Amino acid sequence: AWLASLCSGLAGAAGAANVSAADQAAIRAVISRQVEAFRQDDAAQAFGLAAPTIQAKFGTAENFLAMVRTLYPAVYRPRTFEYRELIDLDGVPAQTVLVVGPDGRPKLAVYPMEQLATGDWRVGGCYLVEPPGTDT
Repeated sequence: AWLASLCSGLAGAAGAANVSAADQAAIRAVISRQVEAFRQDDAAQAFGLAAPTIQAKFGTAENFLAMVRTLYPAVYRPRTFEYRELIDLDGVPAQTVLVVGPDGRPKLAVYPMEQLATGDWRVGGCYLVEPPGTDT
């Protein structure tokens, strides 16, 4: 079901239109800070930028960083990282990013975001999919 939502979300960003320009900038800043923390192997910083649900799932910063290092090399050590559009993913704003990982293959990273009660944004996950228009 989430894949169908993702595909429909990629077709248009109209649902994300209710996210202010300031929030869009804040979302990108949080993702950028997290990717920079991955590049520096700063587990505490990267984990601190993850949503509470992600923190609860992994328990420690070290567990979280180990998972990213193993399962998400394109995000852990991207060669390139280009922001694309903000989409609506089942009512959740999700930032799309074109990444090229260490293997040289492009992927579309989709970051569902969570807004805390304080108004701050946190990364609620990451899905890596083939970019539209590429052959698999």
